[in-house]
Amino acid sequence: MAKNSLFAILLRKPWWLSLAIAVALGLVAAALLPAAYKLVGAASGLPFLVIAAVAAWRQARQPSAARIEATRAAVARMAWPAFSALLEQAFAREGWRVTRANAASHDFVLEREGRRMLVGARRWKSAQPGLEALRALQAAREHADGAGARLIALGELSEAARPFAAAHRIDVWQAAEIARALDGLLPGR
Repeated sequence: MAKNSLFAILLRKPWWLSLAIAVALGLVAAALLPAAYKLVGAASGLPFLVIAAVAAWRQARQPSAARIEATRAAVARMAWPAFSALLEQAFAREGWRVTRANAASHDFVLEREGRRMLVGARRWKSAQPGLEALRALQAAREHADGAGARLIALGELSEAARPFAAAHRIDVWQAAEIARALDGLLPGR
């Protein structure tokens, strides 16, 4: 699906917006179409009902703001060995084969179904990850023949780092993605 198609945009919006569009289409069809076409017109809202259901399902699986903040605080207190062990468990739970990397640019190499991903996570506590971490990750990725790249950081990317990550399609996990990945793995939760 194209990133800026109507359905892709609606999947990123609250689920009730798609539901409202479906209902509005149904009401307009019932009010304006001849009796023979009202059912067909009302059915034109069906794709929006499907999008509403998919969006609701996705949004229900998202961690709450309180859960994100609690995870952020717990992860910020961790030392690297504990955090890296949790990340390994989270990646393995998603079906990745995890290999620790002994490189300055990345900490893990993930493999699944013929795909590889390099993950840089050691600077996860950085208040504002910058361009240097992303450049190192991108350079390692270029040598890895088509591997994906992911940077894990609690802080917001710097102004220079954001466009670089987008231009090079580097996946950035921040507090919300970390909370989703570590759901059920944090001690005491």
